Amino acid sequence: MKVSIIGAGNVGASVCYLLIAKEISKNVILVDINRSIAQGKAIDLQQASVALVSSTRIQTSSDYKDIENSDIVVITAGIPRRENMSREDLLGTNIKIINEIVSNIKKFAPNAIIITVSNPLDIMNYAVLKLSGFERNKVIGMGGILDSARMAHAILKRLDDKSEFVNACVIGAHGEQMLPLLSHSFVGKKSVSELFDKRTCEDIVNDTKSGGARIVKFLQTSAYYAPAAAICILIEAILKNKKEMLTCSVYLEGEYGIDGVSIGVPAIIGKDGIEEIIELSLDENELKMLHTAATELKEQIKIADKLLKENV
Repeated sequence: MKVSIIGAGNVGASVCYLLIAKEISKNVILVDINRSIAQGKAIDLQQASVALVSSTRIQTSSDYKDIENSDIVVITAGIPRRENMSREDLLGTNIKIINEIVSNIKKFAPNAIIITVSNPLDIMNYAVLKLSGFERNKVIGMGGILDSARMAHAILKRLDDKSEFVNACVIGAHGEQMLPLLSHSFVGKKSVSELFDKRTCEDIVNDTKSGGARIVKFLQTSAYYAPAAAICILIEAILKNKKEMLTCSVYLEGEYGIDGVSIGVPAIIGKDGIEEIIELSLDENELKMLHTAATELKEQIKIADKLLKENV
């Protein structure tokens, strides 16, 4: 199976490294318009592959033709979010970048499943869907898996027994409007809302929501190791047809009473991409917050639609 990574920055290179270490795909193409950077990272990654005795081989290119017949294309390209920069600030520049990438995916890999990583993620995933014309099951935004991992980390920090299995669930927008679901997140068989007091639950929610911004504050750029891990979870679920329930940004057509928005909800992921959208049982407040996030995204979509018309 062939996986192409568009963008040889920190996230793209980290994805390649994990694909090598886990031997998820044997054929990986790393594409970047800066061929020198792509080549340098590819050599480093190829040497890592030898050291790890991995069967995965990395090729590099600055020519989109080399993504031909890819089974999965991961879009990581775009300017990263910096401190004091909202995800919306990224919209104008990154839509122009996405437009070029998607036109080449349509040309050279029309049967691929696309994984969107570029920020602002939910809007970018919407843009990829509209620009590609692909069926909605073949365009997946990575965000929810990352947000859920950040919530699991926030929970683990508050546990005495670090060996406990934590299953966290975050839905909604990948950003300030994310919705960490305390009643749908578990430590063993106990929900987080049962296990911790109200104050601790509030702290877990706040830590989850600020997880990305805190990293940006220290690094002056976005995270990359955890996003790369989230991407690889998606790739593996598709290539191995795991039919695993993962929270992703998906385009809704009436699910949860929401239409015309790409937003984070649980879905079954397998060889065909999104094989089923799972509608969780939400209480009145949770559903209201999800709808509020969708409404805010719709306002951004209006801007995106205008930019899409200007760039197509």
